[in-house]
Amino acid sequence: MVGLPRHGIQTMIDRKLRDRYSRQTAFAGIGEGGQARLLKGKVIIIGCGALGCNIAALLARAGVGNIRIVDRDFIEYHNLQRQVLFDEDDVRAQLPKAIAAERHLRKVNSTIEVQGIVADVNFTNIEKLCRGADVILDGLDNFETRLLINDVALKHGIPWVYGSAIASSGMTMTIIPPRTPCFRCLSPVFPESGTAFTCETAGIVGAASAIIGALQATEAMKLLIGTEEMGGQLTVVDVWEGTCNRLQVRPRKDCPACRGKYEFLDKTFAVLATSLCGQSRAVQVVDGGHPAIDLDKLAARLKDVSNISRNEYKLSFQVANHEIIVFPDGRAIIKNTTDEPQAKELYARYVRNPVVGY
Repeated sequence: MVGLPRHGIQTMIDRKLRDRYSRQTAFAGIGEGGQARLLKGKVIIIGCGALGCNIAALLARAGVGNIRIVDRDFIEYHNLQRQVLFDEDDVRAQLPKAIAAERHLRKVNSTIEVQGIVADVNFTNIEKLCRGADVILDGLDNFETRLLINDVALKHGIPWVYGSAIASSGMTMTIIPPRTPCFRCLSPVFPESGTAFTCETAGIVGAASAIIGALQATEAMKLLIGTEEMGGQLTVVDVWEGTCNRLQVRPRKDCPACRGKYEFLDKTFAVLATSLCGQSRAVQVVDGGHPAIDLDKLAARLKDVSNISRNEYKLSFQVANHEIIVFPDGRAIIKNTTDEPQAKELYARYVRNPVVGY
């Protein structure tokens, strides 16, 4: 590069990028103009399970310039069947999904910005996390956080792409405020806690999440490029039956979110306990008044616990038959229980007010 004029360096960079995406820009729906918009695009992927992994992998390879991935969980062996960004080394290293995803995608495409954030998405942080995003992508496995995304998207006018997959089927819908029906128009009735199928109870075929994730990623690319005539239809796919249907969704005149009432964004809590469908018998506890924890100090203050281990992302220890995993953002996962009051009690004793000394 020595002696090469600055404009010459830029030309070489442009040529390199042009070659990298040449097979994509040859497609008339994208072209070089569309690729330039992708390179300037900013997306946030909330949840990095099977859907989030597929979405992130495709968008990184497509050259979306800024990808933020937010996930609260860490990698386990049963994830590897369908979560394509992770491997056995990540499990052994006890890496959070967001961190492992960031590391992998940086190797895939070093020309874009990728940021992995280990956090539970809730009313206290979702607006900050989504600030500046052009598109929000749903890689979640729970209904309530989708309602929270819906509120934020409608409040700030950010398009978002809903997706879900279970067993051999999945569905996706693109929501563009205020042009299209929203998620609450699609799902006005909330499922009762514990009644919905999960990956544990119904299983999951990896191809179902791969196809839905691919459709979501494609919708995000179309939104970033500025493709017209999008949204308002629910696409339902069953990979085992080999079926695909598109259903027109109608706006609801009485939809509170469409009318500017953001019930889930406005919801507050002191201590929130949530059963995790991605893990067998586990409850996550989030204390709204206890936002950050020094893991080293917490470890030094504990007693009557065993098997203490930690890395820069989490501290884990054993209390009776419960493994407790604590994260720097103040939340904890209590394993081997589905009893939310019991999980709160364990959190209060060993995390919020730990028993002092060894």
